[in-house]
Amino acid sequence: MNLRRELLLARGLLSPEELRINAAKVRETLLDEPWVQMAGLVACYWSIGAEPETHGLVFALWKHGATVILPVLQEDNDLDWAVYDGPDTLAPGRLGLMEPVDTRRGVDAIRTAALVIVPALAVDKRSGVRLGRGGGSYDRALSRVGPNVPTVALLHDGELIEDVPTEPHDQRVRWTISPQGLTRLM
Repeated sequence: MNLRRELLLARGLLSPEELRINAAKVRETLLDEPWVQMAGLVACYWSIGAEPETHGLVFALWKHGATVILPVLQEDNDLDWAVYDGPDTLAPGRLGLMEPVDTRRGVDAIRTAALVIVPALAVDKRSGVRLGRGGGSYDRALSRVGPNVPTVALLHDGELIEDVPTEPHDQRVRWTISPQGLTRLM
């Protein structure tokens, strides 16, 4: 898909300084929200490459007393979940992704999260449909999340767009956050 390629190329042009500043803005904005502060169990992800950086966010949530679960990529591309218990509790997993070494909680562990933070290359500003990397892992995970749970896609500026191509399995998010701020979609 050309849109995925364009978005990945644009992300590749961001400097390490821009990525660092963007991550700090996103982290501070999210942590200022009462519904984030009160979330006892947070499902998040450990960012890679030029994705909006989550390492500081995961650590801050954990230090503030939240239980943070991170995904463990399974052979079928579904996501199992395990508890993050500090930066020393991660190890390289499938495809080189950093994953918690804690006991696996199963694919349904995300059902108990009070807040779900997911990656996205873009989100449709009208429908909330997120564009991922094409493996369907997060669409499967989001399909297990309750209707009242805040789901937040982390984006870089310019990635909340007019039209994201959709497929029947695509899941919506309720919020996006970028360095420009938090946007409620539904």
